[in-house]
Amino acid sequence: MDLGVYLAYAPWIALDEQLQVAREADELGFHSAWVAETWGQDATAVLSALAVTTQNIRLGAAIMQIPARQPTTAASAISTIDQLSNGRAMLGLGLSGPQVSEGWYGVPFVSPLGRTREYIDIVRMALAREKVEYHGKHFHLPVEDAGLGLGKPLKMIGRPVQDRIPVYLGVIGEKTVRQAGQMADGWLPAFYSPEHAQELNQPLLDGIAAAGRLRGDVKIAPTVPVALAETVEEARNLLRPILTFYFGAMGAKDKNFYIQLAARYGFGDVAVACQEAFLAGDRMGAAMALTPEVIDLAAIAATPATLENRLAAYADAGVDTLIALPFGDRPGLLKALSRYLP
Repeated sequence: MDLGVYLAYAPWIALDEQLQVAREADELGFHSAWVAETWGQDATAVLSALAVTTQNIRLGAAIMQIPARQPTTAASAISTIDQLSNGRAMLGLGLSGPQVSEGWYGVPFVSPLGRTREYIDIVRMALAREKVEYHGKHFHLPVEDAGLGLGKPLKMIGRPVQDRIPVYLGVIGEKTVRQAGQMADGWLPAFYSPEHAQELNQPLLDGIAAAGRLRGDVKIAPTVPVALAETVEEARNLLRPILTFYFGAMGAKDKNFYIQLAARYGFGDVAVACQEAFLAGDRMGAAMALTPEVIDLAAIAATPATLENRLAAYADAGVDTLIALPFGDRPGLLKALSRYLP
């Protein structure tokens, strides 16, 4: 199993520290560094900075948000990053959620499967340097029945270094995961639990089989919060804030993908209690509502003596690349993780 590092976004890791963590991971020989995108951090800008400040580590977006830009813009951005990094770019895509899509980007959160399929089709067409002409349900290039009528199919001017830049999908729902198996090069699940790997992986495997592909065609690469401390309880406490934020703030009260995932794990009541306390303004109460079982399902809270076994559980579950979001002593944690690099 390869190991990557997830740089996330401020406030979890400040921008200057994201660059430093990536450089440290590069020097230690990690497989990849992955950059998030939010309503305040642009993935392409950070990836461009990493492209010229690192040497060997692969650079991925996890995720570049589909409602944030046109598919041809995404293709141009990742091609530029690939050129700057001499062929180290990977493109993770996702729709985000309704609050971000509609509230920040002004894009209706509708037809997730169709929009994603068309978006990837256009991105790959552009990266292959074909003339981009596409008339789907959601995207029309050149534009039809609007404007001056002067649009024409264009071919990308620049040329990426890689013949095929890998496209990953950051999705959770069963239908969207199945789609990832059908058409993506990788899957970026959040809060992936090895104990539930068979259930989580099955839609991906179904999609792979339906498309006549092989399991090796699609990488499983979960983003996993990781903390290392002298006791497991100390490590769990380092992880409470990030889990509290996702259960409490990343989604509407009645439409939160992470709470739905917790319910699939059998801990929906705990996640809902966390959300209710968070929305009521009780951040501490929300954090303490999380039980050890929920934290251990969604993250790695380890001591130096237990880290190897926790990592092995992900490898045994079929994970190809574990992307660690480091908490606590980040340099020390990276060094500890580097002992298990393949």
